[in-house]
Amino acid sequence: MPGAKTYAELTFSGLLLLAYLLGSIPWGLILSRIFARDDIRLKGSGNIGATNVARETGVIPGLLTLAGDILKGAVPVYLALLAFGPADGSGDVYLSAVALAAFSGHLFPIYLKFRDGGKGVATAAGCFVVVSPAAVLAAFGVFIAMLLVARRVSVASLSAAVTLPVAVWIAADSAIMTTAAIIVALFIFMRHGENLKRLLAGKEAEFKLKKDRSAR
Repeated sequence: MPGAKTYAELTFSGLLLLAYLLGSIPWGLILSRIFARDDIRLKGSGNIGATNVARETGVIPGLLTLAGDILKGAVPVYLALLAFGPADGSGDVYLSAVALAAFSGHLFPIYLKFRDGGKGVATAAGCFVVVSPAAVLAAFGVFIAMLLVARRVSVASLSAAVTLPVAVWIAADSAIMTTAAIIVALFIFMRHGENLKRLLAGKEAEFKLKKDRSAR
C-alpha cells in the first residue's frame, strides 16, 4: 500500500496541477465578454488584467477581474497550507512551488495556448497573502502611495513588486519564500517591459476609468 510519503507526493503533484489550471483562468477575458461582449485582448493595452478591463469595460468588471485573479492565487496556496502546514521548514518549499505554479498559469495560461497572459500583480498578491499577509499589506501600501503620487498603475505595480521580496524576507524570515517572491518580481518587471519603455519616453498614460458599458 502507498505510504505517507507517496500520498504527500501525490497531493503535492495534484496541487501543482490545480494551481496552474486555476491560475490559467482568464477572468479578464471572460468578464469582458460577459459585460461588454468584447475581447479585451483587442482593447486598450490588450492585457487581460484588471487594469485594462477597468479602463475599457468599466469599474465593476474590473473589480471582479481583480477579485478573480487574486483568488486564483490564494485558493491553491491555501489548500497547500492546509495540506503541508505553515511556511516553515519543508512547508515553505511546497507553498512556494504551488504559488509559482498559480502565478505561471496567469502568465502562461493553457486555455489561451500559453499566450496573452496577464502581468501577474493581483495573482502574486493572492499567492503571498496566504503565507505572509503582512508582506502583502506592505506592498499594497506602497502600491497605493505610488498610484496617488504617479497616477500610473504601472509605476505602482513595479514599486509593489520591488517591495514584496523585501517584505517577505522581513515578515516570513524564509529564504525559500523570499526567492519565490524575487522570481515573481522579476517576471512582473518582464511583463511590464512596454510600460517601462513608455515611462522612459514620458508616454505612459495616467489611469482613467470608462463608465460601465454593462449599465448602458
